[in-house]
Parts: sequence; C-alpha cells; structure tokens
Amino acid sequence: MAEVTLDLRHLPKAAAYSTLDAQLDSVLAGIDDPIAGMATTSALVHHAFGHLWTGFYRVVEAGRLLRVGPYQGTLGCLDIRFGSGVCGTAAANESTLVVPDVANFPGHITCDARSQSEIVVPVFDRERRLIAVFDIDSDRKNTFDADDQRGLERLLGWFARGR
Repeated sequence: MAEVTLDLRHLPKAAAYSTLDAQLDSVLAGIDDPIAGMATTSALVHHAFGHLWTGFYRVVEAGRLLRVGPYQGTLGCLDIRFGSGVCGTAAANESTLVVPDVANFPGHITCDARSQSEIVVPVFDRERRLIAVFDIDSDRKNTFDADDQRGLERLLGWFARGR
C-alpha cells in the first residue's frame, strides 16, 4: 500500500480537516492499534500543515504522568506531569487548550525554543478514558483557532469510535 501524506495548507481549514478525517479513516481501516493510530495521525497532520512539532503524549500514570509518544519534529520533552505546562494542563482538565502565544502561558514548558503558539487536544478511548494528549507547536504566534480545535477533536475521535 502506497499512502500519501498530503500538503493541505492551500485549503480552508475546515476543508483540510475534512480531507484529513477521510484520509485517516481510510488509512487506518481495520487497524485497532492505538500506537499505529498515533503515529499515522502525527504524520498526516504534520505534513498537511507543516507544523513545527506534532505528536502525542501518552498517559503512563493516570492523573499523574504523560510520556512522549509517536511524533513528527525535533526532540520532544520525555515526561510531563499532569498540571504542568500546556500538555499537562490539558490532560488534567481533559479539555482542549489553544495558546496563541506560549510566552504568556504560565508554566509553559519549552521543548523547542522556536515554539510560539500551541494547541493541545485530549484523546479518549471508547470508554472515555484519557489515553493521551495531541500536541501541536507552531513557530508563529496565533496559528491555532476554533477551526483547528473542531477539526482536531473530530479527527482524534478515531480513538474513541472503535476500530
């Protein structure tokens, strides 16, 4: 199977996410491995938008600790405590965080000094247990908005829909 990673930067965000959602469902059809899902999602989103860093932090201790999972980009932080930084805060609150300027986020953890804005989306399994957060960093301020939040939350629904 020769799959393609699409560059969707020329499309309006809603159309780009709709295309990605269909592509992810097609590529992962019949797959029930969440790590394969994470790796594939990271690659597709990263290449579709050309982000600085795109990947998952997996829950390794419920309510306590996230550990880097499949990602695209430079080295990520290895461990993040719940409640720390953008990823840990999104995990603790189980809600999406859009940060227009990371310099203004109290306790932001700098994994790559080029990061200027960030979005972090919680990832749930079929039983609505938090299994990870999906983190995207941009080298530009104000990159992410409500369209990204809606699109990514829908895309990450793959993990909860069952396979």
